[in-house]
Amino acid sequence: MIVVMKKNACKEEILQVSAQLQEAGFHCHVVEGTEKTIIGAVGDKSRLLNMPLEALPCVEKVIPILAPYKLASREFKPEETLIKVGDITIGGPSLHIIAGPCAVESEEQILLTAQLVREAGATLLRGGAFKPRTSPYSFQGLGEKGLRLLALAREKTALPIVTEAIDIASIDLVAYYADIIQIGARNMQNYALLKKAAKTGKPIMLKRGLSATIEEWILAAEYIITAGNPQVIFCERGIRTFETYTRNTLDLSAVPIIKHLTHLPIIVDPSHGTGNWRWISPMAQAAVAAGADGLMIEVHPSPADALSDGAQSLNPANFRRLMENLSNIAPYIGKKLTPPSPYLPADEPDNLDFTAQNCCWNSTAKTTEKEA
Repeated sequence: MIVVMKKNACKEEILQVSAQLQEAGFHCHVVEGTEKTIIGAVGDKSRLLNMPLEALPCVEKVIPILAPYKLASREFKPEETLIKVGDITIGGPSLHIIAGPCAVESEEQILLTAQLVREAGATLLRGGAFKPRTSPYSFQGLGEKGLRLLALAREKTALPIVTEAIDIASIDLVAYYADIIQIGARNMQNYALLKKAAKTGKPIMLKRGLSATIEEWILAAEYIITAGNPQVIFCERGIRTFETYTRNTLDLSAVPIIKHLTHLPIIVDPSHGTGNWRWISPMAQAAVAAGADGLMIEVHPSPADALSDGAQSLNPANFRRLMENLSNIAPYIGKKLTPPSPYLPADEPDNLDFTAQNCCWNSTAKTTEKEA
């Protein structure tokens, strides 16, 4: 339920009502709005029979929340949640692009990719250090070494990093390096991991499960919020349907639905949603038109040589073209895209060519606009 305090309610009165609710067995979450303060109380509502809260002079009204999720709902918080990551804010008028390779493969690869995506206008860097793969024989990631390389890329480009924690054993290590912790589709309902991730205090990017309903997805976010961390970012990455032409079926209807039902930001991952670099750009543009707060795009200097997910990775030229298209679409839906910001590291490795025109990695793999 929601306890709406009167506009002139003082801090002591708010604390008093919260204390009464907690004594009755409710878990309380106080949200201070621009005009009023509300108290979200989660617990057995039958206990309210002996608590005439509306009789208190500082309480305006008590509203029951009918949805199975409470703290994530628009009923609990009508205003949109804005999530700060360094100098950027996810949610609101800014459109943020998270770009980078599926997996961190080497220092040269991640530094080059970070430089290229930043120059094109990306505001966050993605990259997997721990890779939960369907096959045990596939590349599983570099582990902590990969995290250190991501931190190095952040140091050289000032891009905050997004990377996945795959289990409870690795969560503290990932939290030490990451700016945003990603919970992958396979772990969406790993509730022990969700609660542990919440305790890190870092923003959590929650990917939709392979066959999860929207309600199940929001309830997974509820686990994170009830554990004390309201910094949840939904990520639609496609769901499993009968269609086999694409890797998954990208459910763009989830964007306006999540916006309607919750106060949390949502981004879209068209790379996993389609599984093919050809469809990433049109689906990314459609996601922005649908109202997404951002995108997660896989980009690799030489997709043909990628150790994982090369087929669904854009090369630098195609990524730049996508960013140009997004800059034209964003204003029509009230969003703004950060303009490209050239940045050259002071101590760039000698074996790398950081010019966006050449896009070469280790001076061997040239990427043309016709390649994936």
